[in-house]
Amino acid sequence: MFADQAKILIRSGKGGNGHVSFRREKYVPNGGPDGGDGGCGGDVMFLVDEGLNTLVDFRHVHQFFAGNGEDGSKRNRHGANGENIILKVPAGTVIKDFETGKVILDMSDKTEPVVLLKGGNGGKGNQHYATPTMQAPQYAQPGQSAKEIMVTLELKVIADVGLAGLPNVGKSTFLSRVTNAKPKIANYHFTTLSPNLGVVDLDAEAGFVIADIPGIIEGASQGVGLGYEFLRHIERTKVLIHIVDAACIEGRDPILDIKVILKELRAYHEKLANRPQVIAANKIDVMSELDKETVISLLREEFEPEMKVFPISAVSGEGVKELLWHVYQMVQESPDEVIEFEQEFVPEFDYSDESFTVEQDESEEHVFLVYGPRIERMLGYTNLESEKGFDFFQKFMREHGILKELEALGIAEGDTVKIYEYEFNYYQ
Repeated sequence: MFADQAKILIRSGKGGNGHVSFRREKYVPNGGPDGGDGGCGGDVMFLVDEGLNTLVDFRHVHQFFAGNGEDGSKRNRHGANGENIILKVPAGTVIKDFETGKVILDMSDKTEPVVLLKGGNGGKGNQHYATPTMQAPQYAQPGQSAKEIMVTLELKVIADVGLAGLPNVGKSTFLSRVTNAKPKIANYHFTTLSPNLGVVDLDAEAGFVIADIPGIIEGASQGVGLGYEFLRHIERTKVLIHIVDAACIEGRDPILDIKVILKELRAYHEKLANRPQVIAANKIDVMSELDKETVISLLREEFEPEMKVFPISAVSGEGVKELLWHVYQMVQESPDEVIEFEQEFVPEFDYSDESFTVEQDESEEHVFLVYGPRIERMLGYTNLESEKGFDFFQKFMREHGILKELEALGIAEGDTVKIYEYEFNYYQ
């Protein structure tokens, strides 16, 4: 099965923590702070690989994490930066936010690696916090958190021309005749399970890329059948060829068939229905002259001049060259640029959460729990083993109203306060 969509979790690296240490050398009894900075976390990057044409590499692996930055160490040693992770995707891949479905990044024409998630910055060591009044700072800065997001990868085929049509109208036969593509051909709905690409060479200088979009059925834009999965591949094409069964072999009306396709294109995306289009009335090799004249006249009366009608036979080749030269001219008149999807969503990560929670432990009497993002980060850069570090911690608890909340809950002297892995006895 052609892999044209994948859901993956990506995460950049966490920044390493700054280090708390002091210079200790012979003959230097009171050295200053020399804690090194933490390394930066690795980035998550995407790169177009021209050798890829599916997203199959993401079918079985769904999580991709960059490396974390290492913590700083004594003697001003900087922690190593985390390793970047580069995800290679085929040209035409669109990266969307999984929750909203909005476009984050279009990899249609990116020739250089693109950073999607930046790694967290490393924290500063305690050497940065020395002041004339605080010459021995007992704390350092924690590394910035990693960034994480669930994204959807969608492959939207890049081709000049797309073949649109209901099942069994002869699209695959047509493609195999006009290009070197060798699609599988059989008589049932959704025979083509992947967009087949081929190159049409009209002469030494004239040609274009054509894609056989798998058969669309009514309701495809709402996800009926496999239609929705394949409609995305039409989005980048400049010109659409409607192939219809003019011989009505399966008892269908070619005029109604085209209207069904137009309805589904419009329902999926309004712009699709407004692309330059042409009609290829196929299978004329099995029609009488009278039937052929009647059907072609009805088609032209209904759709021309907006969509020119060409009677063709994908089997015998009758009328195919005239159609291809007309389509080539339509491609030449179209803007010479890859259709790129604009960014609709910018991932934002909030590190400003100042909240904390203070509550009494339901399972243990005289035990109170304190937790929250700000407190956890504070513990990361505070040395509670030192007197100054513990004074800093108490000041933090008081200034942020945590002590007041504990008192409101009825804490008494000697009760236990648990803050993550730390435990303290409360005294006024």
